[in-house]
Amino acid sequence: MIIVESYETKGFRRFLNELGGFLKNSLTNFFSLGFLVVFGTLLLAWEFLPRWKIIPESLLPPLSVVVERFWFMLWHKKLLLHIAYSMGRFFIAFIMAVVTAVPIGLLMGWNLKFRAWFLPLWQLLSPIPPPAWVPMTIILFGIGSKMHVFLMFIGIFYPILFNTYQGIKDTDPRYLASARVFGASEFTLLRKVYFWHAFGSIIMSLKTGVAMGLVMLLIGESYGGRMGIGYLLGQAKDYFIIPEMMVCMAILGWIGWFLIEVLKYVEIKMAIWRPKGV
Repeated sequence: MIIVESYETKGFRRFLNELGGFLKNSLTNFFSLGFLVVFGTLLLAWEFLPRWKIIPESLLPPLSVVVERFWFMLWHKKLLLHIAYSMGRFFIAFIMAVVTAVPIGLLMGWNLKFRAWFLPLWQLLSPIPPPAWVPMTIILFGIGSKMHVFLMFIGIFYPILFNTYQGIKDTDPRYLASARVFGASEFTLLRKVYFWHAFGSIIMSLKTGVAMGLVMLLIGESYGGRMGIGYLLGQAKDYFIIPEMMVCMAILGWIGWFLIEVLKYVEIKMAIWRPKGV
């Protein structure tokens, strides 16, 4: 019997292969004996130190209480919907920051005139701490999703911009000279040499942008709105519901970890010239 593979089957198998590679790359360290001993010890301490009254339970609830609160929030506080709202805003801000910061950083690193015109502007604006934009952002956009997206955009934009600029600026002149010998145009140099030389710096900046974006997500959603992880955390803080605070903190930490692992896997797949394990 001859089995004819369809494109859909091939595509699905490739998806499974990539998913397996991602999980292997991301989770391998979690199954080392050393980590399991340390992590298991911390979980046991978290559960039993409050129950044995070594640490006040009112300040550090046992792990089982936090897990119970997670299920309560999942079924009774629309936790998944809050996560979806937060992630929707986050990805809009993240995409906006990438599609603006990477081209500007590339042009500043490549062209001296463009650098002279625009670099001083960003150097003046970037030292302003992103939380300092909150009052002006509320005045400009009001309280709501536009404010949240703009604050996250500000937090993500500058790390990507300056890392991209520095990566392009530091391109090895020998690579450029070699490409020019073979008749490469400046546009080809941008696409084939500059960008890929700076690729590691860009990925690193995206990881930093993820962390800064989550910080600004938390700040923005705590100032207004009725949906989002930041709103739930602020509400738990106002009513001093520590288990709910810890649930929100754990979710934010997991989201940050997952997004950074995705970026690390993208780098591994695309930076094929690097030795394995680097």
